[in-house]
Amino acid sequence: MRNECALITGASSGIGAELAREFAAAGFDLVLVARNRSKLRALANALSDEFQVDARVEVRDLSRRNTAAALAHSLRDDNIAVSALVNNAGVLEQGRFINAPPATQQQLIDLNVSGVTAMLGEFLPDMVERRYGRVLNVASIAAFQPVPLLAVYAATKAFVLSLTESLSEELSGTGVTATALCPGVTDTGMVDNVLQKSSGVTLPSFVLGEAEQVAAAGFKACMKGQAICVPGVINRASVLSSQSTPRWLTRRVAGVLGRYFGGDD
Repeated sequence: MRNECALITGASSGIGAELAREFAAAGFDLVLVARNRSKLRALANALSDEFQVDARVEVRDLSRRNTAAALAHSLRDDNIAVSALVNNAGVLEQGRFINAPPATQQQLIDLNVSGVTAMLGEFLPDMVERRYGRVLNVASIAAFQPVPLLAVYAATKAFVLSLTESLSEELSGTGVTATALCPGVTDTGMVDNVLQKSSGVTLPSFVLGEAEQVAAAGFKACMKGQAICVPGVINRASVLSSQSTPRWLTRRVAGVLGRYFGGDD
């Protein structure tokens, strides 16, 4: 690859695809990672043509153990040095904890927690050795508070946020930065699937964020080395409110909203 390289997981659609566009527009070559080969190839071709960058497709399931290591070895063998790592791949399941099969809960943890941690473990040391790099971990405003009916998802995103903040301090002075992107509800296919399962509940347009705007804010924060990025005025207000409200009250309010959107009595 001719330019700096950005590796983006979960790049086939939604925020991941828009982040790939942001990095390509800034002149980064791309390594696009997801499970859907056709979507990845179409995106790689489109971004290569539009921005004249190289785009490599890697069809990988990061919820599987050793996938991150295999990917890292493959790129090293081809002398590709990743200077920007974007951990966007993640899954979301809505519903009562006791109604979800244990395998489903474990899948969330395997991808949202173990996959992110493994990718950092494989690529971060090389960045520190080169004394330059950018990490962007996609979390959620759900990371700041409990979210009934999204209990495991929110917990995994709290892990991502905490890990990113810790790394941001650990990496101080190394030339490498870590940023947590914490969007609110964003208009993506994953969110559409959840809303369809929620008794036909719809959200007003002003609540739904646009993937393009979220990606633009995340890219800007990542390049600045900002530790936390919460796009959108409403989302920032929500985070500030949750941080200043007693935790018992935050839980109660979240429970009421969760039962409403989940269709529970």
